[in-house]
Amino acid sequence: MAISPQAPLLAGPEASPIASSLEWINGVLFGQIAVGLCVLAVAFVGMQMLTGRWRLRLGFRAVLGCFVLLGAPIIAAGLMGGLEDRPTTLVIAAPDVPEVSPREELEPAEYDPYAGASLRVD
Repeated sequence: MAISPQAPLLAGPEASPIASSLEWINGVLFGQIAVGLCVLAVAFVGMQMLTGRWRLRLGFRAVLGCFVLLGAPIIAAGLMGGLEDRPTTLVIAAPDVPEVSPREELEPAEYDPYAGASLRVD
């Protein structure tokens, strides 16, 4: 009985459903949705503290939790020593702006809907 070699995958290993779902979860947890939820949480906690319903300690705990959640990738990279290999300068590329020429002069309109008795025509 001969063992046949396995057929190659139709998609590469980077296109596996588990990896793509983990990337999606990572994007949700640390993306714009997380930032929006943290902003709403801080606003809610601040309002509860201003009205006297929550203690100051509980409010600071919620704000600290938001900072830890949003800073988790940087904290983990710092603990693992991954920040030493990264460049310290941040380079932001300017977007490509297409060349735009000014438009041609428009012909004056013959009809003026605002011309009336209150306008003086000389």
